[in-house]
Amino acid sequence: MADFDLLVIGAGSGGVACARRAAHYGARVAIAESGRVGGTCVIRGCVPKKLMHLGAHFRELFRAARGYGWRLGEPVLDFAALLEARNAEIGRLNRVYLDMLESAGVRLLPGRARILARVAEGFRVEVEGIEGTAERIVVAVGARPSLPEIPGVEHAVTSDELLEDIYALPRRFVVVGAGYIGVELASIFRALGSEVTIVFRGELPLRGFDLDLRRELAGALSRAGVKLVAGARPERIVPVAGGYVLDTSQGPVESDCVLLATGRRPIPNTKGLGLEELGIRLDADGAIPVDVAYRTKVPGLFAVGDCSDHAGHGLDATQHDLTPVAIAEGRAVAERLFNANPKTVNYKTVPTAVFSLPQAAAVGLSQERATAEGREIKVFRTRFRPMLETLGGGEERVFMKLVVDASDDRVLGIHLVGGEAAEIVQGFAVALTCRATKAQFDATVALHPTAAEELVTMWRPAED
Repeated sequence: MADFDLLVIGAGSGGVACARRAAHYGARVAIAESGRVGGTCVIRGCVPKKLMHLGAHFRELFRAARGYGWRLGEPVLDFAALLEARNAEIGRLNRVYLDMLESAGVRLLPGRARILARVAEGFRVEVEGIEGTAERIVVAVGARPSLPEIPGVEHAVTSDELLEDIYALPRRFVVVGAGYIGVELASIFRALGSEVTIVFRGELPLRGFDLDLRRELAGALSRAGVKLVAGARPERIVPVAGGYVLDTSQGPVESDCVLLATGRRPIPNTKGLGLEELGIRLDADGAIPVDVAYRTKVPGLFAVGDCSDHAGHGLDATQHDLTPVAIAEGRAVAERLFNANPKTVNYKTVPTAVFSLPQAAAVGLSQERATAEGREIKVFRTRFRPMLETLGGGEERVFMKLVVDASDDRVLGIHLVGGEAAEIVQGFAVALTCRATKAQFDATVALHPTAAEELVTMWRPAED
């Protein structure tokens, strides 16, 4: 008999969720992790980013407070205190994750795991020189930031350093890349007081999102003082007195800090796990091909999260490499293996948010994707001043959009830019999962005064 019914390699959100669910059903489970338990999201991703986002948002709140009668002195940011508080919270969450594994009965194996061979019991594995056997294995090792191959790349930082280290607030901050993390950190550092420039190859930030959403957010970033350098390629980073110069195809940009935010997906952390020796043919980026049940071609070997190739689901993986997706996939594997429940993940209504200032969030199909699928659609849009700004005196605007299938009236997509967009979209994602129609939206009485009520009061389709 194998030492474990299940070995999970990687203790990020997806791996921990899988291990805990399997242990709940009575499986003997171990989880191997070479770093801190919690993975990218908890340690150097979603959670520290959201804490910094909240910290940066206070600048706008202090400004708006004067319009509501509050008399405050000029706010002063203690940036070091923000980072120290952020790291203290991450340390607390790391301990929470360790306690959750222990209370679930999951054995933690500190170190990098390697699969040595397929054996009668399942798999023979080694972790830091100690060998054992597991009947099944789930690989959940995630991915790491990709870096462009340009001279001077060693002088740049990635989101890992900015979200984990302690450092001085840069006066001039340059971001290369305009995806999730690039836009988020650009917004955060601009609100904290840095001069910020985003350099990116496309025409607008957030490739893959709805075009109207991208335009609205680009305008909001510009109004906030973020300089957008579109259609530009990074060419080299040169250290100079007092900082760096990023040479681009559109000219040089001076900076005290250059962030490379060109994506995590291209480099899954699969090297050295022994997968190829088992006959697994990784894709060009190192991702593990899986079918709709997250099975590899090797019986008993599964993969979930950012390190897996979602081609088996017919998906663009870059739009689904999200922490909640990895958690759902990990739990689905545990349900299938240890609870006889062939659970699947609904990828069609995965909500997603960009914690920029203002926020952007979406669920379902963009207008462009719906049109590309050959659907006849109706589009509803609204743009308005949020109530906070009526007395606060700011320039922020809220943008909302519905994409509706004209043939059956089903709401296909929701796209928002504005304060609390993420919270609003999370709730409406339930409606899309239930295949709600525009008529059902219309029949829902609005909660007034809220921003979200606009999603159930838009009644006239856009003329275009």
